[in-house]
Amino acid sequence: MNRDDLHAVAADHVFDGATRHDNAAVIIEGSNIKGVLPQSGLPATLAARHLPAGAWLAPGFIDVQVNGGGDVLFNNSPTPQTIATMAAAHRKFGTTAFLPTFITDTREKMRAALAAVQEAAETEPSVLGIHLEGPFLSPEKAGVHDPNLMRVPDEADVEILCGKWRGQMLVTLAPERVPNGFITKLTGAGRRVSLGHSMATYEETSSAMAEGLSGFTHLFNAMRPIASREPGPIAAALESPAASYGLIADGWHVSPALLRLALRGCGNPMLVTDAMPPVGGSKPRFQLYGTEIRVEAGRCLRADGTLAGAALDMATAVRNCVDLLQVSLPEALRFAAWNPANFIGLGHMLGRLAPGYRADMVAIDPESLAVLGTWVAGAHRS
Repeated sequence: MNRDDLHAVAADHVFDGATRHDNAAVIIEGSNIKGVLPQSGLPATLAARHLPAGAWLAPGFIDVQVNGGGDVLFNNSPTPQTIATMAAAHRKFGTTAFLPTFITDTREKMRAALAAVQEAAETEPSVLGIHLEGPFLSPEKAGVHDPNLMRVPDEADVEILCGKWRGQMLVTLAPERVPNGFITKLTGAGRRVSLGHSMATYEETSSAMAEGLSGFTHLFNAMRPIASREPGPIAAALESPAASYGLIADGWHVSPALLRLALRGCGNPMLVTDAMPPVGGSKPRFQLYGTEIRVEAGRCLRADGTLAGAALDMATAVRNCVDLLQVSLPEALRFAAWNPANFIGLGHMLGRLAPGYRADMVAIDPESLAVLGTWVAGAHRS
């Protein structure tokens, strides 16, 4: 094992996504992981980077809901340059792979966003595909989305969403706003479908899940709440082992008590940021739909007090998961990597530190959960 493309990263603790290995090292060959070995078994000729004492090495974080970062917003400028800026901003917080998220907008801009992602993915391995959050949403649960841009899908939308595509595509929609069979067409084309910004009933949600809907976008937020005689989509999510639900663990979007309740459900929790431009940036304000959004006390707010995404990064989400939700660090790390990888169909190559997996890794301090370094496809990027 002395070839030039072989090297190792050693740490006091290597968490492979399932098991913690003490005094271990990850062997990297090119962009992939060749193995996890005890440090005592490393060949003397193998180049190795040793992390600081006490550090953990874990699978890189995967964020399926990233609206912006580094002072840019994907909707405002749907270009490869914007995506590259977002990737660099979030990488500082341990996110090694993500879905640039394009919220409700015109069909023309949606086409531009799709094209930008395809181009960016050619040079940026962090870009796994796209998350289209809208425009097939309920105006009753618009949140910060512009209800005037929401619409019912037509055949042109089917052609756009089910056409030739490289990578992953996640579509958030309100099941009650799309025709019967629309979800089946999307899932039949290999797209992931998630419920969000919806007033769907429990029955409508169950029907959508029968068509292939498997995700719930920022669970609890912008969806019909649980009621005694109408449990709605939240109950459908929590009782289904096949469901995956994004949790915004910023302490603002959802009460920690409700997030702890979600962790007791049968489904698969995923940490998401719903991040806006201030993450990894320096500006306390940004524009959305031509309206100023300000950051106050860690919240992104419209003038009327409506939450407009989040000023949350994945490292903070993991820390909040441990501190506010009282879960173990390994469990929080699974919520940030393994569960989202499985949800978007990449559990065979991401979310674990195991032979054959892509070498996406994050080094963290287990006390502060500060990020000490990230690797994307085997390359040290910070």
